[in-house]
Amino acid sequence: MKNNQQRKCSGKKRGGPQSRCSNAFSPMRQASTAERNTISWQYRPTATLSRCASIAPSPANFIVWPQCEIKTVAMESTGVYWIPVYEILEERGFEVLLVNARNVHNVRGRKSDVSDCEWLRELHSVGLLRASFRPAAAIVPLRSYLRQRETLVEEAATRIQRMQKALSEMNLKLHTVLTDITGQTGATIVRDILKGERDPELLAAHRDSRCHASREEIVAALAGNYRAEHLFSLRQNFAAYQFHLQQITECDTAIEALLDTLAAEQPQPTAALPPPRRRNYPKSHEPRFDIRTPLHRLTGGADLSQIDAIGPQAALQLVAEIGTDMSRRPTAEHFTSWLTPAPNNKVSGGRLLSSRTPPSANRAAVTLRCCAMSLSRTSTALGAFLPPPRRPRWQSQSDYRHRPQARRASLSCVVRPPRLQRPRRDCLPPAQPQTRTQIAAQTRPATRP
Repeated sequence: MKNNQQRKCSGKKRGGPQSRCSNAFSPMRQASTAERNTISWQYRPTATLSRCASIAPSPANFIVWPQCEIKTVAMESTGVYWIPVYEILEERGFEVLLVNARNVHNVRGRKSDVSDCEWLRELHSVGLLRASFRPAAAIVPLRSYLRQRETLVEEAATRIQRMQKALSEMNLKLHTVLTDITGQTGATIVRDILKGERDPELLAAHRDSRCHASREEIVAALAGNYRAEHLFSLRQNFAAYQFHLQQITECDTAIEALLDTLAAEQPQPTAALPPPRRRNYPKSHEPRFDIRTPLHRLTGGADLSQIDAIGPQAALQLVAEIGTDMSRRPTAEHFTSWLTPAPNNKVSGGRLLSSRTPPSANRAAVTLRCCAMSLSRTSTALGAFLPPPRRPRWQSQSDYRHRPQARRASLSCVVRPPRLQRPRRDCLPPAQPQTRTQIAAQTRPATRP
C-alpha cells in the first residue's frame, strides 16, 4: 500500500499546480491532524468570540458593535429565543439575517453552539447564507395579533367539543339536532340547564324561529340523565368558552386600532374602493369591524377581496403574513417557491427520483389552500380549473344522492363543456362486407359513352 502511494506521487504526469502532490498542498498532506488544524487557522481572518447571557441580554453589548465596524449579523432561528435578540439588533440599525437551521448543516461530529457560530460566520463572510423571510417591522405587530386571535379561536373550538362531550355523557343529544350549540337556541338552553332547569318542554321553549329542528325533536334530545360531575364539566367549559369570546373581542379591538394606524400612514389611493362582490354575513368567529376600507389604503389601492374565494379576513391574513412589499421576491416563481405548494422534483441522470411536496408551516400557504378548497365549489372562471369534490369510496351511490349536503355540492359543481375527442373504433358503424363484383366495379375505370 505504501509503494502504491509513493508510485502515485512520483509520477511525472501528476505534476503541476493541480497535482495532488503539489507544493501548495503538500504541507497539509504530510502534517498530522493537530498540525492541519493549526495550518488551516493561519489563513482565516482573526475573530473575537464572546458569550452573552441567555437571560435578559443587555442592550449595552450591542451598542458597542457599531464601533467595531459591524454592519450585518447572522443568527440561527431556534424556537422563539431569537425574537428578542432580533428585535433589539433591528432597532439598533443592524442588517440581521435569520437563517433556517435546516438549510445550514454543520460538520458531523463537531456539534456545539460555538462551532455553529463559527460556521455561520464563515458562510456569512462569503455570502452563502439565505435569510428567512420576515415582513416589515410595521407589519410584524399585525401578524402577531392575528396569530394570537387564531390561537384563541382554536381554543374556543376545543371548549365547544368538551361541552358536546359533557352533553353526550348525560345522554343529551342537543348537538345532533342543532348545528351549533353555541348559537341563539343552544346557548340559551345550556344556560338554563346550568341554572337547574330539567324539564325538556321548558328548555325547548327557547327554540328560535330560524332553527331548522322542530320543537318535538329538541324535546326528544333533552331527555337525559343529569349527573353532578358531568354538569360540573359542562359549567367549566361553558365559562371557559365565554372567556375566550371576550378575549377574541379584545383582540379584534387591538387589530382594528393597529390597522387604522397603519392605513393612516399611507397616502390616499387614487382608485376608489370598489363595491363588494357579494354581501358577506360574518360567521361565528369572524371580525365584526370593517376590514376592506383600511386594507384598501394600506395596500395602495388594491382590493384583494375582489378575487374569487378570498374574503376580507383571508385578505387581511395574507397581508399580515406576506406584507405589502412584493419587491423582495424578483419573480412569481420565487414567491411560489417560498409558499411551497409545488412538488419538489428531484432529478438525477434524467430520472425522476421524487416529486413530493416539501413540508412547510407557511401560514400564507395554508390560507391560500383553504381559499382554493372553497373555490372548487363556485361557478367562477377560477373554479373551472379545479376538479369537483370527490365522494368517499366507501359511500354508496344511493346514500350519496339522498343526502342534502351531497346534493347541494353536486349542484354547485361547474359543468364543463365536453372535450372534442376522436371517436373510438367501437363507436363507428360496422363496415358492410363487399363482394368481388362490387370491389371490381369500384376499381374499374370509367368508360366513355
